[in-house]
Amino acid sequence: DGTTNYAHGFPCFCVSIGLQVREEVVLGVVYDPFHEEMFLAQKGQGAFLNNRPLSVSKIEKLSGSLVVTGFNWRSIRRNLQHFADFSRRVQGIRRTGSAALDLCYVAMGRFEGYWELMLSPWDMAAGSLIVTEARGKVTNFRGGPFSILSKQVLATNGRIHNEMVETLKMGNKRRKRGIKK
Repeated sequence: DGTTNYAHGFPCFCVSIGLQVREEVVLGVVYDPFHEEMFLAQKGQGAFLNNRPLSVSKIEKLSGSLVVTGFNWRSIRRNLQHFADFSRRVQGIRRTGSAALDLCYVAMGRFEGYWELMLSPWDMAAGSLIVTEARGKVTNFRGGPFSILSKQVLATNGRIHNEMVETLKMGNKRRKRGIKK
């Protein structure tokens, strides 16, 4: 994941492997060769970074959070509204270019939340399990059940999840009414 970053020598790329059995991701491995970080989770066994247990951050409010997102050409217009909405409510926003690492960074507490559209299952499978096993929360944008087939992901430390869902709903309501503010 992060192929464009790799091609340009930007050090935010990884190998991401997720194993799904009967519609459930049961194993996730993400390796960042530049930083020599190996993230690993097995369903029900916790999440680890280089064999040390992972846990999401303890930040309680969206206003004190550092969040991350991603863009691609198919989602940029829709996601720019979400980006604008979040920029008014968070401490900071980043865009790294690697969905798998963004999810792992939520799992380890570098970020409190992550959202992205138009993803493929291989972008989300490993990282979504790593977040869940680190005691985070992973859903769709409405806060409903997550599926690696849904093409969207919202992952948080769990504490700011409802605030992120509400922020995502703001942009959807405006879009439905035709308001471009």
